[in-house]
Amino acid sequence: MGSIRWGLAFAVVLSTIAEMASTTSAGTDPNKTVVEEVTGWLRLYSDGTVQRLTPPGAEPFTAIVQPYAEPRNGVTVHDVTTASGVDVRLYLREPAAVPRRRRPLLVHFHGGGFCVSRPSWALYHNFYAPLVGKLDVPPPPPPLAPAPRLPAAIDAGHAALLWLRDVACNKGGNDGAHLDPAVERLRDDADFSRVFLIGDSSGGNLVHLVAARAAKDAAGAPPLHPVRLAGGVLLSPGFAREKKSRSELEKPPNLFLTEEMVDKLLLLAVPVGMNKDSPYTSPLLAAEAVAHLQMPPMLLMVAEQDLLHDPQVEYGEAMVHAGKVVETVVSRGAVAHIFYLNFFAVESDQLTAERTSELIGTIKAFINRH
Repeated sequence: MGSIRWGLAFAVVLSTIAEMASTTSAGTDPNKTVVEEVTGWLRLYSDGTVQRLTPPGAEPFTAIVQPYAEPRNGVTVHDVTTASGVDVRLYLREPAAVPRRRRPLLVHFHGGGFCVSRPSWALYHNFYAPLVGKLDVPPPPPPLAPAPRLPAAIDAGHAALLWLRDVACNKGGNDGAHLDPAVERLRDDADFSRVFLIGDSSGGNLVHLVAARAAKDAAGAPPLHPVRLAGGVLLSPGFAREKKSRSELEKPPNLFLTEEMVDKLLLLAVPVGMNKDSPYTSPLLAAEAVAHLQMPPMLLMVAEQDLLHDPQVEYGEAMVHAGKVVETVVSRGAVAHIFYLNFFAVESDQLTAERTSELIGTIKAFINRH
C-alpha cells in the first residue's frame, strides 16, 4: 500500500463466517419481477431470489483473492471449513525464527449494509494482508441479507467466537478432531485472552451486536472461556435513523456509500416489520440495549466527510452516557466512508494515505492499551 508502514507487532485473525453466494442468478422466469433495487449493487425479485451486482468502477475492489500457502510479503492466506457452521479465512504471518510471546487476535466483520460484499474481495485483502505482514490474522463473511435477515449475522459472528474457543481448547478442527495446520499455528501463537472485534460499515454494527451477544451469554460461567473479548474497533459503522441526520443530507456520496444504499440495504437487513429505528441500526437504541451489559472498551473511528458521520458520533455519545468506555476519533479532512479500504486512493492521494496511517496507528495504540 504505497509507502505506508504499519509498524504493528501483534497478531490479527480475520474471521470469516459462512456466506451466501455473491451473486444469485435472476433466472429466466418471465413472471418474476424486481421488487427492490439498490443501484449497481443488488436486485431483489418477487420470488425472493437476490442478484448481487458490481457497479461500474468497483470491479478492482470486488475482485476475488484466492487463498495461498506460499508466503507473499511474509503472509499466507488460508480458507478453513470448520465443524461449527463457520468458514474462516486466516491471514497468518510466517513464523518468526525466534519464538515470540503470544499475540492478540483481530476478528473482522465486513461491511456492505449486511447485504453485499465478501471478505475475499481485494477491497479487504489489500488492507489486511499488509497489516498482517506486521501481525498475524480469522474475515467472518456474515450470512448476507435479505435472506437471511438479522439477527443471522450476529449468530454467525458468535459462532466464530465459539470456534475460537474450541481452537483454544485444542478442538475445532475441520473434522472435529484434527486441526488444520494453519489453525494449529493459530492455536499455538494466539493470545485468546486478548481477542478484538473489528468491523467496517455494517461490520462496525456487528462489532457492537456480537459483543452484546457475548455479554448477554456471560451470565454465570463465561461460555467463551478461555476466549476473552478485550475490545472492539468500529470503523465507519453503519448506524442510521429513520429521520435523516444532517450529515446524510449534506455530505457527498461516493462509490461505497450513497443515501439510497443507507435507506434500502438497512431496510432489507433488519427483521421484517422493523426499520432503521431498531437496535440493530439506531445509534440511540443500540446503546440503550446494552445499558445493563458489561461491554468491552470500544474504539470508534469516524471520517469527517462520511454520510453517516452524525449518527456515528451520536452512537459514541450515547454509549458514554450509558457508562460504556468508548473512544471516538475523527479522521479530519476530505476523507469519507471506509476511505482506508480504497487502495487506489491510499496509493495516490497523500491525505488518504496519511489518514490511513494515522488510523492504523490509533488501532495499534488501542490494542496495546488493552
